[in-house]
Amino acid sequence: MPFSPLSNTASKLKKCASVLDAAYDLGVSCTGRLHDPFVTIDAMTPGTHESGGHGLKINYDYAATPFGQAIVASTSIGVCHLAFEAHADTALEVLTKKFPNAKYHHASTVFHQQALVMFNQDWSCLRSVNLHLLASKFQIKVWEALLKIPMGVVTSYGDIAQHIGQPSAARAVGTAIANNPVAFLIPCHRVIRKNGTIGGYMWGAARKQAILGWETTHSDDAA
Repeated sequence: MPFSPLSNTASKLKKCASVLDAAYDLGVSCTGRLHDPFVTIDAMTPGTHESGGHGLKINYDYAATPFGQAIVASTSIGVCHLAFEAHADTALEVLTKKFPNAKYHHASTVFHQQALVMFNQDWSCLRSVNLHLLASKFQIKVWEALLKIPMGVVTSYGDIAQHIGQPSAARAVGTAIANNPVAFLIPCHRVIRKNGTIGGYMWGAARKQAILGWETTHSDDAA
């Protein structure tokens, strides 16, 4: 079945502020399942960044998803990277540039399996997914805000800035979202431009459109 386009984008965006308010207050939403109960973020130490990942052991594997081939990688603490990439060599090269001094092993882990369940329609067996990310405090704050956007709902960069208490930081929010290292699990695809257009996406605007269409369909099915 082809992916359906996102419908009523402008009206969804207008409604999103009240939806996000409820999500932040309650931690759940009747309008769509949240990532928030399932995904948690642990930050890597500053020393990990300075050393280029020295001492990290990273397991990585490749997987087919509804939106194309992906690479998923994890440390002993959680998923550190998930990206859509058709070519395995290119995918691995991007990963190793992030942590040039880490040790890599091509192997599947429980972290990978838990993360990939997020692509399933049936989430009845879903367990919590821990992320282990190299990030600033501001980036973590933005990414945690993204986790509270319900499935099937979109918001804007400015709305995210408002919700983290920094209304003048929409551009910085956009930069943090653009540097999201974990596709789909941290739903940066749910952030669009204030005028209702889809906007950019690290893994391609067409893929962003496809994900939003897929989520809209599945959230409507669950309603």
